[in-house]
Amino acid sequence: MTEAPVPAGAIDYEVISLLSDLVRIESVNPSLAPSGSGEAAIAGFVADWAHRHGLATEWFGPPQRPSLLVTSFRGEPPDGAVLVLCGHLDTVGLGDQPDPLVPRIDGDRLVGRGAYDMKAGLAAALLACRTAAQLAAADEITGAVIVAAVADEEFASDGVQVVSERLVELGAAGAIVLEPTELAIGVAHKGFVWTRIDIDGVAAHGSRPHLGVDAVMQMGPVLVALGDLDRQLAERGHPLLGPGNLHASLVSGGTEESTIPAHCSLVVERRTLPGETVADVEADVEAVLDACRAADPRLVVTASTTLAREPMETPIDAPVANVLADAVTLASGREPQLAGMSYWADSGFLSAAGIPSVVFGPAGDGAHADHEWVSIASTVTCAEALSATVRAFCR
Repeated sequence: MTEAPVPAGAIDYEVISLLSDLVRIESVNPSLAPSGSGEAAIAGFVADWAHRHGLATEWFGPPQRPSLLVTSFRGEPPDGAVLVLCGHLDTVGLGDQPDPLVPRIDGDRLVGRGAYDMKAGLAAALLACRTAAQLAAADEITGAVIVAAVADEEFASDGVQVVSERLVELGAAGAIVLEPTELAIGVAHKGFVWTRIDIDGVAAHGSRPHLGVDAVMQMGPVLVALGDLDRQLAERGHPLLGPGNLHASLVSGGTEESTIPAHCSLVVERRTLPGETVADVEADVEAVLDACRAADPRLVVTASTTLAREPMETPIDAPVANVLADAVTLASGREPQLAGMSYWADSGFLSAAGIPSVVFGPAGDGAHADHEWVSIASTVTCAEALSATVRAFCR
């Protein structure tokens, strides 16, 4: 792989140049990798870029983990429709990829940590915001664009939560979350609920099991019952997302080989469909545990929700979905797929705040992997589609 030049005229150099600048900035989420620098440096770069191009900024969150809004207007928002373009600033750890902060071109691929997830989308969003300011100055649109450049998406999504209320105040009429989708338009995605299940047994010497209660053994029937629940979930699906599901994520228990374990802990992740609530998940888990309690009177088990994220679904005829679909067709020459996404995204919070949201971004591979890359041509198409969306949506 080399620093080989891209053939003249093959790409829009500006979006790729901006993407390259973003990749060079280490923005690893320190909640995932303690040595990570966080979002302060990349947020500062985005703010400087915005100011050089006549855009305004508004900062949120702590200085070491900031989020910011980049707006195509100053002061109060204009009368036309306001479009939010949301991109996260943080990345996962650098992994084992050689020189992960050196953007390298290999044919149509731009290689580097964060290129695909999701600095390509962020670069395209910033250029679309500048386009909105130019169109407004020429009286070609009456609306505006806000780029929500948010922190902490890779861990707890603190950034989008802290800016959502402000986006509603500014009259956001639609949002595009720029996760990579291979140029499909994500109109739905699952949510998730993390549940911790704890069993308390009684410790005893391994040679005297009649004096103890083996908490690890007691977790076995719970796991079997959860497996049955997962099979039941497979029977009720969503037209775009398929069925909900659950899996056992973490299990721990015991202290040493010759001691009956007095405690066992299990963490389960349940992926939820639109219309399913945290209360629904908690009721399903409690029904499983009630059945296990009935089968084993000595079972002392409790469950608690440790983290939950809402699913998202936007009608396929929502303006933000329709306008973006037309723009992608114009930019790529073919109609995009309207699909459900397998992952959760910050769109869940924006949708819950009342902002109709979709997910859209370029093609590539290697999110969270050691070898990450984004398609150059697809990044250019993404940028062109966003600019076309601005023209049609922000009238």
